[in-house]
Amino acid sequence: MPPAPTAIPDPDGHPRFGRFAGATAAIDWTRLAAPYARSAPWRHFHHKRWQYVALATEEVFCGIAIVDLGWTSTAFAYAFDRVLRAEVAGYSQNGLPGMGARVASHANGDSAFRWPGSRIHYGAVDGQYRLALRCCGFEIDAAFAATDAPLLLAVGPVAGGAVHATQKSPGMPLAGEVRCAGRRYRLDGGVASFDYSNGLLARDTAWQWASAHSLALGFNLQAGYFGEHENALWLDGRLIPLGAARFDYDRARPLAPWHVHTDDGLLDLQFTPEGARREDKNLLVAASRYIQPIGHFSGWVKAAPGAAPRRVERLAGVTEDHYSRW
Repeated sequence: MPPAPTAIPDPDGHPRFGRFAGATAAIDWTRLAAPYARSAPWRHFHHKRWQYVALATEEVFCGIAIVDLGWTSTAFAYAFDRVLRAEVAGYSQNGLPGMGARVASHANGDSAFRWPGSRIHYGAVDGQYRLALRCCGFEIDAAFAATDAPLLLAVGPVAGGAVHATQKSPGMPLAGEVRCAGRRYRLDGGVASFDYSNGLLARDTAWQWASAHSLALGFNLQAGYFGEHENALWLDGRLIPLGAARFDYDRARPLAPWHVHTDDGLLDLQFTPEGARREDKNLLVAASRYIQPIGHFSGWVKAAPGAAPRRVERLAGVTEDHYSRW
């Protein structure tokens, strides 16, 4: 993949569509040129940004998100005990217009959510990422460091919206602790990854998503509003683009096995859920339907069509089925 541009859009206002290796330092949709430029009021209601972080060990999986919807904000966090197969801590809070969430303009900036009795802070300094969470007796202190494997930057158009950019990380070595329900979970030796997204999206947006990482192997897959733009495989430090992703699953039985594969023949995996986090919201002017099964992937991936398959065995990660009217 070509190296990531230093800023999006280009100085002439045109977004550089494609998949790139590395991080961009700024995403500023106010500088868009025609045909993707939009008025300030339109951008206010359609600009969506989120920072999601996953923390995985053999014992626990945590998902944390800070979301700026433009006209309001939200945050959630959970801890899933993989031995008990149960969610042992959960937090969800909507903000107010101009209050609650602050999401950075690029993947290496600071993001935070504050509410009475709760705070989440995420930031990066010199390749070291830190997450601190204090939410109603649920606490996380996590640190993880960038590796030589590059970030993915994907930029593309969005039907019904304008443009979207996202940065996905490979697996990174993790240290820290989760405290909840009278228990302590050590994160040392685990793997962290993140998803930073920033775009001008349609009012109705839906997707299926899958992500899982070790330090040597990981992937990000999406089918829905962003097509195949963000589909990628990390293998032994290499970043490899993937084709369109297919999610074969029973929406009425999301804890049944999923089959996830790509149409270029480079990835074919079975996902076995261990449990799930689910949340449905109806805010009158907005609504969301969300389920994120937590579990493990087994199967194979390939670095190229003629390459030998690399076995994947019980790689911890998530799938997701998400619809938002926002």
